[in-house]
Amino acid sequence: MGAPGIIRPARRPPGWRAPGPAPVPRDVGALAPRANEDLCYLAGDWRILQRVDGHRWSLDDLVTAWFAAREVAATPPATVLDLGCGIGAVLMLLAWRFPAARLIGVEAQPLSVDLARRSLGWNGIEGRCTVEQGDLRDAGVLAAGARFALVTGTPPYLPSGTATVSRRVQRADCHVERRGGIEAYCAAAARWLAPGGCFVACAAAAAVERVAAAASAAELAIARRLDVVPRAGKAALFSVYAMRREKEEGTVVEGPLVVRDVAGGRTRAFGAVRRAMGMPP
Repeated sequence: MGAPGIIRPARRPPGWRAPGPAPVPRDVGALAPRANEDLCYLAGDWRILQRVDGHRWSLDDLVTAWFAAREVAATPPATVLDLGCGIGAVLMLLAWRFPAARLIGVEAQPLSVDLARRSLGWNGIEGRCTVEQGDLRDAGVLAAGARFALVTGTPPYLPSGTATVSRRVQRADCHVERRGGIEAYCAAAARWLAPGGCFVACAAAAAVERVAAAASAAELAIARRLDVVPRAGKAALFSVYAMRREKEEGTVVEGPLVVRDVAGGRTRAFGAVRRAMGMPP
């Protein structure tokens, strides 16, 4: 048997208490991280299993989940679908944010599926949150007639042939469009989106025209866009979009979300994002 994995300690300011629903794991011992894995805090006291040497949850996951939650806050969704859910970061952030919702993730990589399912078990939400293994381009991966009030997705940003493919576990398919990019995600979202539902996805900041074309081809309208700037004075890194079937009178482009100030500290706006998603500000 290999060495046990790593359980990361909480990094919290004095007096800060985790908000939201508490995790209710079935068997903490059986769900502990394995060799080359770590167990990290995500939202509130919820945690996520990740490969130390593989794909890990990141800024685009957090902002996509926050933006989606904010977009549907007035009418909390009863059903949520996360396309290409990977290790389940967006899926679990939204499950934490909407404790009455039922959620499904679709993921093609078996390793990521296994990690996501075990994280669901650790947080005790496998009764209302599942991960299906399959290709999001395959209509048969979900039950016929399945529809969701909220659909999310964090597609890979790099078209095949435009970048060196990582040899590290999981990472290649998370970065390179081996199973399609924003076009495939828009088409899948349109297939499973309920009437009046919302699709939220992120894309590289330079892909505005490509996202617009993908949305139009799927008969979706872009209602809102938020550009995300990693540090004051830098160019936007990625953008998050809210799309709906209903025709919109143009896209509302919000002022950019700046993550860090010129000195490298977290901005007040980004602190608010973290607080909204159950993280220490």
